[in-house]
Amino acid sequence: MRNTRFLAIAAIVASLEPAAAQQAPPASPATAQLTQKMNAYVGCINRLSSRSYESRERYFSWAAKSGPTGKERIIYGTYTIYDTSDCKTNVAAANAAEPHDAGLEAAANAYVAAVTTLEPLLKEADDYYTQENYKDDKMAKGKALHPRLVAAWDAFAGADKALRAGVESINDKRAAEQLAAIEASEGRKSHYYVEALMIQAKRVLRAQQADKPDLDAITQALSEYEATVKAAEEASGKDGDVKLGSMFIGSAKSFLTTAKQLMRRVRDKVPYSSGEKMMLSNAGAGWMVEGSPPRLMRDYNQLVDGYNRGARI
Repeated sequence: MRNTRFLAIAAIVASLEPAAAQQAPPASPATAQLTQKMNAYVGCINRLSSRSYESRERYFSWAAKSGPTGKERIIYGTYTIYDTSDCKTNVAAANAAEPHDAGLEAAANAYVAAVTTLEPLLKEADDYYTQENYKDDKMAKGKALHPRLVAAWDAFAGADKALRAGVESINDKRAAEQLAAIEASEGRKSHYYVEALMIQAKRVLRAQQADKPDLDAITQALSEYEATVKAAEEASGKDGDVKLGSMFIGSAKSFLTTAKQLMRRVRDKVPYSSGEKMMLSNAGAGWMVEGSPPRLMRDYNQLVDGYNRGARI
């Protein structure tokens, strides 16, 4: 079970993270255009993706995979999502702008098509269950809605995954280029280590969110990230270098701690207790479970928040 808040565009999972564009230094006009284009896509993901996955989780928390029967002990219905009109408008504008990327633009169009299909369908389902109309038609409409909901969620998940992958690929390339430029011009000082830390934190997150986590890959990513956290601490304020904020360093260490806890759960096959399972089943409470994917996502988002505010004091 994974939470899906996606700030720096992390990874795709069955219940998905939001995505916020990371900071960038003063850029050329071409780079600025690309950033603006990417921000339109990221804006859609941040606003709509998490809620879309939560709507599916809510529904299947009480309905069987085969659909509702009307004999369920508790019927929660589902969640609606936010208005999708801004996403549609912003994607259309972004796709019309330079620089063009046919694959990414097609993925963005598919995302818009999927999420604009999902929005009214979830509203229809929400009205039906909120008004308890299943008590009047013996769940007839609920049964009819089920395959439509499943198809819409599946289409959305595929479109969301494709768009995220496209955005992440470009972000990864830009981040690597920026890191190399910083090292060439400044050397390995605080600025370098902060950017490297963010790249490696994302690598840790992806490794641990993989459909089939690879323990060796997780361990290697964690080792590199831990070394960079240590290097950032040592460089901070040294020989007149920029002093990094204690809150940023604290967030970096919190993410490291949770990532290690989750790695140990995977390595040692540590099961969740019944109480932890209850919290994990609640979309808003999973972060309270130590060494859990939602906790890792929460800590990652706090790290990105700190980065976006500026890592200095």
